[in-house]
Amino acid sequence: MAERSTAAVDVAHNGGNEPSAAKADEATNDGTTQAEETAGASPEKPGNPEGEDGGRVRSEAVPATPDVHSGHKLAGRYRLEECVTRLDGFSSWRAVDEKLRRAVGVHLLPADHPRARSVLAAARSSALLGDPRFVQVLDAVEEDDLVYVVHEWLPDATELTALLAAGPMDAHDAYQLVSQLSLAMAAAHREGLTHLRLTPGAVLRSSTGQYRIRGLAVNAALRGVTSARPLRQDTEAIGALLYAALTKRWPYESDAYGLSGLPKGMGLIAPDQVRAGVHRGLSELAMRALANDGATASRQEPPCTTPEELARAVAAMPRILPPEPTFAAQPAYQQPAYQRTTYQQGTYGRPSSHPPSVAQPVLAAPPAPLQSRTGRVLKWTVSALLIAALGLGSWQLAEALLDRNKGSDDTGVTQPDDDDKNKEKPPAPPPEPLAIAGATEFMPDGSGIQQRSVPNTIDDDSSTSWITPRYQTFPNFGNLPQRKQGSGIIVDLGRVQEVRGIEVNLYRSGQTTAVLAAGPDASSPSSPADFTQRIAEKQVAGQTLKEELEKPVRTRYVLVHITELPSDGTGGYRGGITDISVLG
Repeated sequence: MAERSTAAVDVAHNGGNEPSAAKADEATNDGTTQAEETAGASPEKPGNPEGEDGGRVRSEAVPATPDVHSGHKLAGRYRLEECVTRLDGFSSWRAVDEKLRRAVGVHLLPADHPRARSVLAAARSSALLGDPRFVQVLDAVEEDDLVYVVHEWLPDATELTALLAAGPMDAHDAYQLVSQLSLAMAAAHREGLTHLRLTPGAVLRSSTGQYRIRGLAVNAALRGVTSARPLRQDTEAIGALLYAALTKRWPYESDAYGLSGLPKGMGLIAPDQVRAGVHRGLSELAMRALANDGATASRQEPPCTTPEELARAVAAMPRILPPEPTFAAQPAYQQPAYQRTTYQQGTYGRPSSHPPSVAQPVLAAPPAPLQSRTGRVLKWTVSALLIAALGLGSWQLAEALLDRNKGSDDTGVTQPDDDDKNKEKPPAPPPEPLAIAGATEFMPDGSGIQQRSVPNTIDDDSSTSWITPRYQTFPNFGNLPQRKQGSGIIVDLGRVQEVRGIEVNLYRSGQTTAVLAAGPDASSPSSPADFTQRIAEKQVAGQTLKEELEKPVRTRYVLVHITELPSDGTGGYRGGITDISVLG
């Protein structure tokens, strides 16, 4: 058993003081803890200038946190919405970039803060990395006595803290976690960047299973954390996350991040000794990353001291495949109670031991076919009579038709048939656009996309459109759970009218689209089940989708439903609607 190592104790514990359970239980959106908001910077332990984890926390007087509030704007575009962290002279916010209409995160501190210069330098270095495995820094600015760092905000991603609270991960998910984190941190270290605060709150998993790391270099700079052994510290932090994923236990005696620590005095126990069923190879990998002081179990390989070494160790393992999907057991097929034959009963070819009680009747042989000379003569005679009858009937029918045509020519009057009557009806006027009272975005799961742009679809202006964001990897709106039923525009005609057709100008060709209508008694329809009448079948549409109905439908609400988007030529998917005309 390995000696207990403390190198990966998270710097959220403030570099050397014993962490309290309250500090570790409540993770915030930037990977810090709520308890830190009031704790401030902790002093270093006497005789241990670097703290237990090798991460030095600089003790210094800091100015007060900037006095800003919700609704405050930075650079005229970043509107602060919600404060998620406030401590040690800085604050972190959820904000809205009003120029690009998207959510962002903002770290804010006074320009005279002793860490302001290092925070700006860390943010700009992190922004230059440009690796999609990290949450990207979008802006780093000093303005009006303030320094602020703007970064991506991923509302659809889930913190590793929440994933671990639900229970241990299966072997495939844990393998993906350590593989992606080690490769990402190895790439960052090659560019001279370290994290030093790689905790469960700093790791996010997207809906597609991709892990993203936030706070690279910036989180440590905000708290004044440095380390004499940054590669070792980041490596052991990855090992601690893998350990927690396999066991739902934090690999140290202190509880942290909502996870229970190990029993006191037991030292560093291998994950497969903590919980039954843990993958043996992943258990050894966690121990190699954690035991960086040279004390390793006899069955283990040498320790991994850098993310690069850890990534190579993961690559050398046999790949762990995802678990097979489970299906509900099908009811056993009921065989019909057929009567068993003699062959099925196993008595085929053997005399029956019980004589039949009823004698079976002997069938008479069928009569022989007409093969004699008389039979052949009879057949030919019948055939000749049939042919003569057919000829006579045809001659009489032709004579009757000639007499009818002659009578028509004599009188000069022709009786119109049904087809002539139909042709005499005047053609229906072509359908014309109906007045549209308003339009709303189709949100079957309650989450909108670009609601402010919806009026662009009914303004008869081809230069304006309702356009979706750019989605990655999958054409069905990124395969996001809240987009599983697609999106689109609902047109309100103001009252129930007869709809004879539709004409839609699309933002881009190649969108999978259908046009549906709600029933005449529908009120505020919002789900696909509310639109029961079909105007245009589901199809991959071109730049224009046009459909005219033979029989009009009565409705007030018409839905232009989009379920898949076309490629934008850069690896993403995007679509939209320019104009909608409902014809009546």
